Amino acid sequence: MKLGCIGDDFTGSSDLANTLAKQGMRTMQYSGVPNSPAAPDVDAGVVALKTRSIPAKDAIAQSLAALEWLQAQGCTQFYFKYCSTFDSTAQGNIGPVAEALADALHARAVIVCPAFPGTGRSIYQGHLFVKDMLLNESGMQNHPLTPMTDPDLRRVLAAQSKGPIGHVAAQTVWGGAAAIRSELDAQAALGRRLIVVDAVQDSDLIQIGAAAQGLVLVTGGSGAALGLPANFGISAQTVVPWRGQGGKCVALSGSCSTATRAQISRHKAQHMTLEVSADALFSGQMTAEAATGWLLANDGVPLVYSSADPSVVAAAQRQYGRAESAAMFEQFFADVATLCTAAGVTKLLTAGGETSGAVVEALALKHLEIGPEIDPGVPALRASDHLVLALKSGNFGAEDYFEKAAVVLAGGLS
Repeated sequence: MKLGCIGDDFTGSSDLANTLAKQGMRTMQYSGVPNSPAAPDVDAGVVALKTRSIPAKDAIAQSLAALEWLQAQGCTQFYFKYCSTFDSTAQGNIGPVAEALADALHARAVIVCPAFPGTGRSIYQGHLFVKDMLLNESGMQNHPLTPMTDPDLRRVLAAQSKGPIGHVAAQTVWGGAAAIRSELDAQAALGRRLIVVDAVQDSDLIQIGAAAQGLVLVTGGSGAALGLPANFGISAQTVVPWRGQGGKCVALSGSCSTATRAQISRHKAQHMTLEVSADALFSGQMTAEAATGWLLANDGVPLVYSSADPSVVAAAQRQYGRAESAAMFEQFFADVATLCTAAGVTKLLTAGGETSGAVVEALALKHLEIGPEIDPGVPALRASDHLVLALKSGNFGAEDYFEKAAVVLAGGLS
């Protein structure tokens, strides 16, 4: 294994695995730290954790365990993957985990670059944009677990890190890989180990990847990994092998993002949908068994969702508690996924990082084969001979995502 990756959630990890597979690396995604060696033909291993919203000390412990396993597989470079919207408050763990990994690897200069231009995420002058809006105006300020109220990644990172934060500006990035590497070294010489690097287009990410050759640790969204395979002499491939899956398809959504709510609205026009509220779950009016029965009884791509307007989510959190509400919905979707697959569902779509993580853990999925891309950042995944999935981050995907995903999992739209 050449490149060892640690993801802080399951959807983001599949996004990264998708990027590496498209760039020609033989990539395997692992759910949690494996307890056995990787296959000898794997170029890149992505260890998917569920650490995005947990206390920093717990996230550090899990990430270091993943690092130890990846080191044992012979990796020479390591990648810490987090969301392209940098989901992490002042109490968050991106900075602490990055610093802990850097300490373990004796890394002197560490790139911090969550940019993903293909989905509208760009960094300019240290500020993160979502399309034409600053991060804190994009809807991410209403995230139920990690509300993002500051678009300056340097300030966000400084609030949760021990050391000073560096920056490589866009004007330097546009000078190419040598200019980027020179500035990274200059920032490191000033004691700035975590260094935010601007990127506004894919060509910037390719140059950043080239500048990262020889750096032991890189961090970012999936986009910053775009140029890394070339450093190992691996070139992009246009077709990712995939075998379609027959059988029933269902969709589960716990994401409250603007993008997912638009996708649900579009899906309602052609398919059956069932909304589940916090009141219904906490009162026992809705159960996993009832939702599963409804999904199995409906044709097409039936969708069960808890996605709601931010004001509705906030009201539920005030009534039941933020952590309690999140745990209740995660357990509900995990139970529904378990019951559905036991009843013969073979294609499963999930929306939302926490929802997807809960589902993957409940189904005890250990290895995921990376298939073709459904939408930017969202690949088809094969878990076994009889189960395929698509794990979508809340903010990803076009409005027709759910229907398109079902088609790709079945082997269509090649």
